[in-house]
Amino acid sequence: MKTLLLIDAYAMIYRAYYAFIRAPRMNSRGENTSAIFGFVVTLEDLIKRVKPTHMAVAFDPAGPTFRHEAYEQYKAQRQETPEDIRWAVPRIKQLLEAMNIPVLDVPGYEADDVIGTLAHKAEKEDFEVYMATPDKDYGQLVTDKVWMYRPRHTGGFEKLGPQEVCEKYGLTHQAQVIDLLGLMGDSSDNIPGCKGVGEKTAVQLLQQFGSIENLLANMDQLKGALQRKVQEQVEDIRFSYFLATIKTDVPIDFDAQSLVCQEKNWDKLAPLYRELEFNSLLKQAPVEVAKATVTTPNKKTKKPEATLDLFAAFETDTTSLPLRKDTEGIPKEEQTPQESLEGRLVSYLLNPEVAYNPAQPIQWDMLKADSALWSLYNEVELPLSEVLREIEKAGVRIDVQMLQRSEEQLSKELATLEQGIYTAAGVTFNVNSPKQVGEVLFDQLKLDAKAKKSKTGQYSTSEEVLLGLKGKHEVVAMILEYRELKKLISTYIAALPTYINPQTGKIHTTYNQTVTATGRLSSSNPNLQNLPIRSERGQLIRQAVIPDEGCLFLSADYSQIELRLMAHFSQDPHMVEAFRSGQDVHAATAAKIFGVAIEDVTKEQRRQAKTANFGIIYGISAFGLAQQLDCSRSEAKALIDGYFAAFPGVIDYIERQKELARQQGYAITLFGRKRYLPDINSHNATVRSFAERNAVNSPIQGTAADIIKKAMISISRRLKQEGLKTQMIMQVHDELNFNVPVNEVDKVREIVISEMQNVVQLSVPLIADCGVGENWLQAH
Repeated sequence: MKTLLLIDAYAMIYRAYYAFIRAPRMNSRGENTSAIFGFVVTLEDLIKRVKPTHMAVAFDPAGPTFRHEAYEQYKAQRQETPEDIRWAVPRIKQLLEAMNIPVLDVPGYEADDVIGTLAHKAEKEDFEVYMATPDKDYGQLVTDKVWMYRPRHTGGFEKLGPQEVCEKYGLTHQAQVIDLLGLMGDSSDNIPGCKGVGEKTAVQLLQQFGSIENLLANMDQLKGALQRKVQEQVEDIRFSYFLATIKTDVPIDFDAQSLVCQEKNWDKLAPLYRELEFNSLLKQAPVEVAKATVTTPNKKTKKPEATLDLFAAFETDTTSLPLRKDTEGIPKEEQTPQESLEGRLVSYLLNPEVAYNPAQPIQWDMLKADSALWSLYNEVELPLSEVLREIEKAGVRIDVQMLQRSEEQLSKELATLEQGIYTAAGVTFNVNSPKQVGEVLFDQLKLDAKAKKSKTGQYSTSEEVLLGLKGKHEVVAMILEYRELKKLISTYIAALPTYINPQTGKIHTTYNQTVTATGRLSSSNPNLQNLPIRSERGQLIRQAVIPDEGCLFLSADYSQIELRLMAHFSQDPHMVEAFRSGQDVHAATAAKIFGVAIEDVTKEQRRQAKTANFGIIYGISAFGLAQQLDCSRSEAKALIDGYFAAFPGVIDYIERQKELARQQGYAITLFGRKRYLPDINSHNATVRSFAERNAVNSPIQGTAADIIKKAMISISRRLKQEGLKTQMIMQVHDELNFNVPVNEVDKVREIVISEMQNVVQLSVPLIADCGVGENWLQAH
């Protein structure tokens, strides 16, 4: 079977770029390689799945197309192409050339038209054609031998033929996709359609009349407002049909021989992967080619004297414990652990989102030129590495028997809940089967008349979908609870004991020091910073974390540190006063927003104010706040407007931070840690707004991270100075946990609170809450 794979380049490039928007891939030169990497990975996946005998990648041309000439406003509303995509496209074309994959573009025609023409011609030559694109427009082109291969949001692809397209859009023939777009328009392409006619009405009209032409010939059958809308917009509807039609007669020859799949030219491809720092992709190269592209680090780079000697950060006589992750992936013959640690820390401080490259000399001069970063290196990151080594080595003790009892108890609750679901639904089914859940919710209970099946004949029952249905039937909330409980059991309760080191009897997580862009630590194998410990059932996990024999568990965490930092940075007088006077800040916020006395604030008003308080820091939208509060978007917007009216210093801070980031290109913490924001001046509003949110949040979250790190170092130093046996065993963002001998509890509590609260002087007090108990739950 001859199989032709045709890829809509820009559609895939954009999709790849935005997939990494929250955590862009940056190489050591500070170049955003997200679009390139995502495109190549998607390309490899497509080839693996389709196994084409022939293929090509189609690009839109540089100039205008026939649609622009016919309609000046065609795609005029689209935001400007992100700068990183413009930079990426020529490099993607270079990679395709090295892969021996043909690149196609025809002046005056879009990629859709080129693909449509080639698909039409290839079908006549007995090819099976796969058109890889997320754009629904391509549905008009499918036949029994031409398929639309559309990426799913959940991963993988869906294969759409005539039947699947019709089922997906409620049509009787795939060619009606053009009529559908002609009536409802297409905002992404600025196709007007018939104003006032949405998808639902458009589908109904096509089910009644079959086509736009038949509709326009029988407008007298329409009633009232709909008839007026159609009559007044006949030309717009016909013109929209023209714009939505993908051409199949572009002046391009179908030369099957030129599209035959060939082997990659690794002599060209490997250097490109190396330059882009795609090391995972480079592993596919033949061994001799991959070796030829590897360079060794410069061992002669002189290190300046630090204020602190580098600790033996990798000394351990417990050989079964993992080394610090800072050394992973670097061959020992190339770099010593000390050099690796230093290099990673320096690279991380200079630009936390740029990949560390062992082949480059450590940039000491650059680091020393920035006195704040030099201080962070010597006074925070370097000493912290030793503290983390000690925490990892100390480990965390788990009450396995307690977890086993919890698993038995929760499994019974799960079984009871399952029976309750059957009773509520009125039918027995497999609750663990998304397919069967969808059939019960949508086919039997009919909770959403608009719900559509995928090509596999299955409804989506994701958490997002179920949350949207929560108020429509009691069974929805029960299914959500069932899934949460099952995940708690399988992912945490049952899984944690499997991480216990048999030699030490403890869990030894790894703290990643150079991963997050804000300066926060992360944890892996297992991730102890992401345990579901806030829910009532999740607290069983806290209860299972216990101290050593003869010891107690001490837990200390900063009280509302990010809000206190917002008060410090914004200097909003009302917020500052609330913290200085020791008021309940959420109640004080509610009192200001709702215009009531603080003693008259209701629980619901405080809840709303608390959500707004934390949401504002992260740039929450009215839509996001509405989802969290389960209220209307207008109510959420009113709450946000009320918040800024009550705390004008906060909105001033937000705008000030955005402007500062636009001027200097980065956000900075109180201690000088930088997060570069290359997209802050982007002409693309979506990209720019994401950078603006980071400009506001990064100084707050980054300063909180710096504060807890400095506290960890100070506490560790004090414990040693006092000759105490207490061990720091866990850091969970704003919280520190300790294994404390009973006779040291009072002294350690005094040290921990003192060091945490006095590590920095802000314009509002830093408060650390401290508790002691026989397990983590009791201590919290």
